[in-house]
Amino acid sequence: MTNADFERIVDTSDEWIVSRTGIKERRIADEGIASSDLAVAACEKALEASGCSREEIDLLIVGTVTPDYRLPSCACVVQEKMGLPNAAAFDVVAACTGFINGLSIANSYIASGQAKKILVVGVEKLSSIANYKDRNTCVLFGDGAGAAVVAGDDTGRGVLSTFMRSDGNMRELLWIKAGGSMHAFSEEYAASGEDKVLMNGSEVFKVAVKEMGNAARHVMKDAGVDQSDISLVVPHQANIRIIEALARRLKVDLDKVYMNISKYGNTSAASVPIALDEAYREGRIKEGDHIVMVAFGGGLIWGSALVKW
Repeated sequence: MTNADFERIVDTSDEWIVSRTGIKERRIADEGIASSDLAVAACEKALEASGCSREEIDLLIVGTVTPDYRLPSCACVVQEKMGLPNAAAFDVVAACTGFINGLSIANSYIASGQAKKILVVGVEKLSSIANYKDRNTCVLFGDGAGAAVVAGDDTGRGVLSTFMRSDGNMRELLWIKAGGSMHAFSEEYAASGEDKVLMNGSEVFKVAVKEMGNAARHVMKDAGVDQSDISLVVPHQANIRIIEALARRLKVDLDKVYMNISKYGNTSAASVPIALDEAYREGRIKEGDHIVMVAFGGGLIWGSALVKW
């Protein structure tokens, strides 16, 4: 879905969208496609790349705010569709940090010996919760999924440090008011758009830049890795201005910050794994590189992970 498509449905322009967000196009799933379908496609590719069988997967963690149903979890649906006979499955509702939080949980499960091989997925069908009458938010969102197989390693590679924080006091800066037990869905909420994503963009911007910077520094310090040793920063693809401000805050050249927001927009929990996968396939990541992943989303919640490739 290009910016030209949005020019036909809301009062906006390609110049306005690109200058403020960096987004030129985004992918929108067909109506009959659910988040679980996108997740399965990503998981199939991850299993193939890792050489891991379905029977070996002990746990499936799905980060999403757009599950197929309110009950059961999206993870249970994915587990059934994929045929993972030995896997426990659950969702992580952490908005745009869903994949990073899932990676942190997987790391802890493996370190404690509770699991050996884990599928971690970030998936969203944000088109299902976007308000296509709100020109400030609808242009931001796309649909997608990314997945990784996480396993133990004793060579010093892999996840070196993770970090998670949240502040529920600011939840109304980025939220969906209707549809939960506090405000059950009604036609009134649907008419007002309160059953879709609501966001105070300027306030979210300020908190996101500050806390993503803090989160990135935290994992570097915790792992004892100097900033000069970071090969690539893979941030949540929310807004090009946020990414550029983050780079300035971290004193990192933009050529060390991976961006694909122009093609996909904001895919929430899917954005970090999609970006990580593309960076690797483009040759931007080599064995031994130190990679920082960092994200920020509704909750408000933020997190980071430092990986030695």
